[in-house]
Amino acid sequence: MKKIILLFTLMFGLNGCLVGAAVGTAVDVGIEVVKVPFKVGGAIYDGVTGDDEESDSKDTEEKD
Repeated sequence: MKKIILLFTLMFGLNGCLVGAAVGTAVDVGIEVVKVPFKVGGAIYDGVTGDDEESDSKDTEEKD
């Protein structure tokens, strides 16, 4: 009888960890879904405006 009680206690304790892991995974996925449009927008902006590092290096070469 003690083994059964111990088994149920462990099962319920681990069940809380499982729920916590599932919620943590869902939150991580949600955060990544929100980040993607900003990454895509930044890449599009960089592609349209050109690379600032190249223009900065050209400016310094012309001044020398």
